[in-house]
This record gives sequence, C-alpha cells and structure tokens, in this order.
Amino acid sequence: MSAEAVTQFVSVTRTLDQVAEQPFYIPMTGPSARPRRSLKHDDTFIVLDSHGDIGASAGGPDGLFHYDTRYLARLELVLDDLQPLLLGSNLRDDNSALTVDLTNPDIYRQGSLVLQKDLLHIVRTIFLWRGTAYQRIGVQNHGDRRAGFELTLLFDNDFADLFEVRGERRPRRGIGSSRLLGPTDVLFDYRGLDDAERTTGLHFDPRPTKLSVNAASWQIELDPHESKSLFVAVSCNRPIAEKPARFFRGLLAHRREMRQSTMGAASIETSNNIFNEVLCQAMADLNMLMTETPQGRYPYAGIPWYSTTFGRDGLITALQMLWVDPRIAKGVLRRLAHFQAKEVDPLADAAPGKILHEMRGGEMAALREVPFAQYYGSVDSTALFVLLAGSYFERTGDEKTLTELWPAIEAGLAWIDGPGDPDRDGFVEYQRATEKGLANQGWKDSYDAIFHADGQLAEGNLALAEVQGYVFAAKRLAARCALRLGKPDLAKKLEAEAKALAERFEAAFWCEELRTYALALDGRKRPCKVRTSNAGQILFSGMIREDRARLVAADLMGPHFFSGWGIRTVAQGEVRYNPMSYHDGSIWPHDNALIALGLARYGLKHSVAHVFKGLFDAATYMDLRRLPELFCGFRREKRRGPTLYPVACAPQAWASATAFTLLEAALGIEFDVARGEIRLRNPHLPAFLHEVILRDLRLGESSVDLRVSRHGDDVALEVLRTRGQIQVSIVLAR
Repeated sequence: MSAEAVTQFVSVTRTLDQVAEQPFYIPMTGPSARPRRSLKHDDTFIVLDSHGDIGASAGGPDGLFHYDTRYLARLELVLDDLQPLLLGSNLRDDNSALTVDLTNPDIYRQGSLVLQKDLLHIVRTIFLWRGTAYQRIGVQNHGDRRAGFELTLLFDNDFADLFEVRGERRPRRGIGSSRLLGPTDVLFDYRGLDDAERTTGLHFDPRPTKLSVNAASWQIELDPHESKSLFVAVSCNRPIAEKPARFFRGLLAHRREMRQSTMGAASIETSNNIFNEVLCQAMADLNMLMTETPQGRYPYAGIPWYSTTFGRDGLITALQMLWVDPRIAKGVLRRLAHFQAKEVDPLADAAPGKILHEMRGGEMAALREVPFAQYYGSVDSTALFVLLAGSYFERTGDEKTLTELWPAIEAGLAWIDGPGDPDRDGFVEYQRATEKGLANQGWKDSYDAIFHADGQLAEGNLALAEVQGYVFAAKRLAARCALRLGKPDLAKKLEAEAKALAERFEAAFWCEELRTYALALDGRKRPCKVRTSNAGQILFSGMIREDRARLVAADLMGPHFFSGWGIRTVAQGEVRYNPMSYHDGSIWPHDNALIALGLARYGLKHSVAHVFKGLFDAATYMDLRRLPELFCGFRREKRRGPTLYPVACAPQAWASATAFTLLEAALGIEFDVARGEIRLRNPHLPAFLHEVILRDLRLGESSVDLRVSRHGDDVALEVLRTRGQIQVSIVLAR
C-alpha cells in the first residue's frame, strides 16, 4: 500500500470513527421490510407497519411512545400462527385513524386445507386519543361455508427510552414485570432508575379464549357472511381501576376535537387538484403534530425522533404559518417564554435569557444520561424567538400578549448581546459547553456541517451567517415593539445596533471570489468560504445590500445549487458536497421556503416560482403527497422522481408548513393592522396555479375571502366576501 493510500485509509477511518462516536447519531442499519405509518395525539405517538403491526418486521422504529418512552414494543396479529395477507392500508385524510385491510392466507391443519385464502376480510382500525391506542379488529366471512380459525395478538414491551430506540446503549436499566389483572386485562410495569413508575395496560373486549402476559387468542367461528369485532385498548400510565373509553365513543370525540382545533385558520383552495392534496395533507399533518400544552398549542417537530417541544422548529413553523393561523405563534411564544433559561447550566448549555432547543420526558433525560431534559444548545432559537414575537405583533396587533412576552424579549436581547457574543465582536456565536452537547448548534447541526473550503471542520466559537440575519431582523422588529410600548430610546438603540450589525456583516462575511457570503466565521475569525444555502436565508432577514442579494439569488438558482427539485444545502463542487448527506448537499423543504421568502423580499418573484414549482413537483412523487424533512440532492432527471433520504422524519412540522410559506412568498402577503389592510406585494403565481382562493383570511376581528387569478405574468384580485372593516390591495413596487 502506497503512502498516499495509507493516508487516505487513515483519513477515511478517522471519519468513520468520528461518525460512530458522534453523540445522538441516528443509525440506518437496513431497509424497512414494510412501509411505516404514524399517528399522534398530544404527547403520545405510534409507529406501525403497513399491516397495522408493531415489531413484526425489521427496519422501523416501531412502538407506542409516550413522553419519550416506548410503552409497547410488539403487537402482531396472526391467524392460526400465520401472518395475514395485506390488501391495503390508508390513513384518513385528517390523520385521525389508520385503516388496514387484510385477508387470510391458505390455512392448513394436519396437511389438509381447512380455509382457502381470500375468504376472510379483516379490517384493523387504529387511533390514538388521550394516552391510549385504540384498535378494532373486524372479521367477516365471505365464504359459502362456516369458517373456524384462531386469531391471536402477540404483544410485548421493553419500556425503552426513545434514545435507546435510536441506538444509544445503557449499561444499566430499571426493573420491569408483567402480570394478568383478570380475564380481559394485562399490565406491564417498569420502575426506572429515575424511580418513576411507568405502566402499560392492555384491555381486550370480548374476553379472549386464552390470555397470557404476551398473547391473547380468540377461537372464532363465523357462518357465511357473518362478521365479528374484537377491541383492544393499550393505555399509557392509566390507573388500573380506570377503564378506557369505548372504541366508537372515543373515535367520535377524537375527530370532533380535531375539527374544532382547526376552526379559525384560513383555508386555501386552488385550481390545481394535486396541489390541493399537498395542502390538505400538510394541514392534517400540522394539526396532528400540534400538542396541547399548559401554555397553548405547540407544533411538535416531527415523528418519530422529534415528537417533543423543539425551540427552533416550533419558532420557524410558527413563522411559516403566521399568515394562515397566528394562534400557533402565540402558543409557541408563550411556551418558550415559560421555559426560557434563568441560570447558567453547562450540561444543558443554558444561560439566562436563552431560549430552549429541546426538552425530553424520558428516563435517560431525567438521569441526565442525555442532556435534553431541558436543553438550550441552540444558537439561533433566541433570535428567532424575538423575531417571531415582533412578527406576531405586526400580524395581529395583540398588545396584551406583547406586554406579557416583553420581559422574555428583553432577556433574549440581553443574551444576544451578552453570553451569545462571548468575544464581544458583535456576532452571535456558539461553542458547546460540554462534550455531551451538540457540536454544531445552528439548524445544520451535523458534526460535519460547518467547514472550510478545503473540507477542514471549523473550530472554536462559530458565527453562522444566517444567525446574524436572524439577529438583525429580531432587533428591527423589537425596535418597533418598543415604540408601541412607549420605549423610544430603546427603539432607537435597537435600530442603530441592527444597522451596525449589517455593516459589520458585509465586511466580515462577503466573499468576492465566490460572489456570495461565507457559511460562517471560525474561532479565529476566518471565513468558511463555502457556497451554502445559509446565504439564502440571509435574504429572508433582509439584512444585505440589494446588489449582493441579487448575486446570491443568481448563485442559488444555478445548477450547482438548484437540482430541479429544490436548492441544495451545499453547492455541487464543494469538497464536502454529498447529495445523500444530512446537511451537506441534500434538499430541505423548510430551508427552500425561507429562501423563497427572501427572494420575494427582494422582488425576485420568478425565482420564487422556480423554487415553488420544484418542490411542488417533488411533492407529487412523495407518499401521501407529504414533503419529508429532507430528500437527496441528486440532479433531476426526466420521468423520475426525487431520491428519498432513508431516515427522514415524515411528517415534520416545518416541512409540512413549506407549501403554505411558498404560497405566501408567491402572493407577497402583508398585513397592516393599524390601517386594517391586507396587501399582496408583487404577486406572481407559478405556471401550475391559475387560481388561488383564500377564505377567512383574518386581520384583527375582520376577515376576507379572496380570489387571485393568473393572467400570464400578471394577476387579478377579486374580493369575494368581507366581514368587518378590512381593505385589500395589490402593490406592484418594492
């Protein structure tokens, strides 16, 4: 082996070791044997395969999860010890339930065929509500003679922490047990090392013929065309004496609650039926990810790995949906203000005024085996919090909520200018406080996401480009809030700080040879001269000069960035570019959405339409028309869909919100509470949309229904209906 080959081998080995040692890496060890489906209600979610089973096929993070713990690891249906045959499985359009249609295989006993295949129709209907997974198993005999068979449910549990399911290893665990509570009930319990007791109760109706701690069996005899229903309820931490609700009563209550939760949001209908499906799926996914918390409804980040309160994800999702339903932002802001850091805690990366990155409710977090019980290792959440608070006030004029949030806004601004800028150079920076925390703390948080042109990973206190843009926008919006609250001196100070930041940024981050902005500054203030989508998010903030904004936009729309499906996170040709990576060449819908808002801000509506169409086309190939967390950045080819990323979350909140953000960018929707006016600034619809109808678009106590129609590059606006005092106008200028 040559010296060069040895060097390459050592380099590759070190890279692999680095990946293996990276904390909280999500491994992909093999293909999924069956497609997975997810349901969620508040702090409970379930991942099942296409047959409606849990743990019956390899390759999926199956289970019933509650507060970051798995409460059921197996639930498999068999007929005479054989797996039934799949006919099909479908989620309801509102994500309220999963329905699975199955039939029997050929069943033999002692060498004789006793039940020919395709005679039994088995329907499994599954939904989640209030910490319980409900299932109805309906069986009908479509044969011309009596059918006898044994139907069995096999079940088990491990009470694994979500991080164990993700691959983290623990040297010690708590003690679990299982027992029968009678002829219809089984209980699994677990006392963790955190001294918390967790229980899973299984209730069967009707009474099984045989019941053990791992199986329930029914001997069933069905006459021709006769049907029978079995019911199973799996409850998390429900008191033993308390029985779950009846199946149909719970299902109706669940659907009623889901309908009520969406009332008050604007609705959208377009001339493109496929895009309507994209929007309907996205809204259903967002509604499912919403969780009732003591502070208000909060969009949990995604299933399966991120079904909890994430600061950055919730803030960006609320920003994306602000024009459709500002109540989301109110819930996000109130919850994050409640959990804003009050003291220094190195393990949690906390400092006074800092906004939460994520919080977890499992055993490992309680024991601090992982630092995420309440973790603050996010460099951008604080600026995004202030940014969203200002944007929410401008959208709603809700001075009461602004007054409530103002102490948290001031504390966040103090963190930005204090601990957030440890070397006092005027840029917000990060470096993890302990080795247990996240190495990178922007939205691109992979270990290798921040690097120099030669591929060397950036070190030291890192200042990300887009974070400075968030700070700029946050201070300008906070200045306007301060004026409204009678603080003119503070408003003037914040405006001056924002202007000075923009000037410093241009001097430190602009790379003339690249004709774009550096990804970041490292600890020695050296720019990471890499072409990345981070520069595109600076457009969203409005911080940069118009001439340079147009250069950045032109670069992003070139073939090294734009794949045909969307804008890559890293440009093709950069040393770490990899279209299959998590952050170094893949395509993230939410990233494209924020870039589209930036393009619209600088009047580049044709570029907005280009991004919009790429992502719409990608969604048409996706399962359920659902945009995932990310997909691979390979170049688009004729008559082929995009390449999926194997462990992407779907649904994920900010990916689901992307379709709404793209529409906002295309229409240029603005709200002026003081004048009672909604404006469409330079509206431009992409070629696949001829018409968009917005219903119940609200401004204060008033609302309006609008129709926007495309005529070539122009649009026509028609007001269909108004309620209250409201004005609508089109602005055709910057």
